[in-house]
Amino acid sequence: MGQLETHTGELHAELGAIKLKIKELLEENKRLSMENQRLRKILKRETVGESVEQVLVPTVNEQHQPSKSGQRDISVAAVGEGYDNLARLYHEGFHICNVYYGHLRTEGDCLFCLSFLNK
Repeated sequence: MGQLETHTGELHAELGAIKLKIKELLEENKRLSMENQRLRKILKRETVGESVEQVLVPTVNEQHQPSKSGQRDISVAAVGEGYDNLARLYHEGFHICNVYYGHLRTEGDCLFCLSFLNK
């Protein structure tokens, strides 16, 4: 009976390790798929005639611009773009909350992420 209990414990530990590895592989797969899509868009834009520098280099409106007082202000477009990026990440299946940021959402909606989006 002791051997059976030990063997069951070992199987449980091994199953936990396999689940973690599967989660890591799923997250990596999703990340690589997103990067692949991004690179395809860049390649498509490049073949149409738009250069890669124009796609990757932010415009002047997207960067921080110094104000008259010497401080840097974030333009309204950049703030809206940041929110849009977070919303897009969430809808693609990733956490955007500070608890699990960047991890793949495997169990439906996350209340932390949703409350962050609703702010």
